[in-house]
Amino acid sequence: MTKNSKYILEIINHSKEHLTAEQIYLRLKEKNKKAVLATVYNNLASLYEQGLIRKVSVEGYPDRYDQTKRHDHLVCKTCGKLSDITLEDMTERLQKQVEIPMISYDLRIHYICNECLKKERNEGGGKE
Repeated sequence: MTKNSKYILEIINHSKEHLTAEQIYLRLKEKNKKAVLATVYNNLASLYEQGLIRKVSVEGYPDRYDQTKRHDHLVCKTCGKLSDITLEDMTERLQKQVEIPMISYDLRIHYICNECLKKERNEGGGKE
């Protein structure tokens, strides 16, 4: 593993956010001034292929990167906000239902976050 790969993995594993490649790049630049964005994308692809990080894709938003620790996600349908949620591991139950070898699953629950709900109420209240 290269020095940049180690730094990127460290950035992801110590972040409480779901970072985009650009956000990771900015943090990497603090440790390695010579880093370029292509280095970040190449290392993210490699780390993902090795199963060392998770890639979370939400339609209409840039991919975000996350720790591999078992958890699920809440995704705001309005603003794309991504939050962690820890639910009961359903691997065994799903495995019985699908009857095929399962590697993993990624549960995303779509909702509307409190900020977007407040914004909708405020905009809706002003139109009457």
